Amino acid sequence: MKKYNIPVEAALEVIGGKWKVVILCHLIDNGTLRTSQLKRMMPNITQKMLTQQLRELEADGVVNRIIYNQVPPKVEYELTEYGNSLAPALQMLCSWGEQHIEKTISEGEDVLVISGENE
Repeated sequence: MKKYNIPVEAALEVIGGKWKVVILCHLIDNGTLRTSQLKRMMPNITQKMLTQQLRELEADGVVNRIIYNQVPPKVEYELTEYGNSLAPALQMLCSWGEQHIEKTISEGEDVLVISGENE
């Protein structure tokens, strides 16, 4: 039996950690992606950690793993319908992050935001 004190604990059980939300945001923004594409978008994650996080998201029913029977093997990841239900919450979190960055800059702190648009 799982026990939660407040519902956010259940959410964090699925999306908690340093990388899961980042993975989910990339899948929301870009649709279906191969592991190598995710790795390029997240240069600071190790291959082992990326694989582990994707497997956990798959086990929780948030991400679908598509395996193509070809040589060399091809694997893609996409959000499930259940995973897509996270999009509004994650988009709100991204908006808050943008506001936080602006606040940090306005307080005189140096901030570097690296995104596909700046590369």
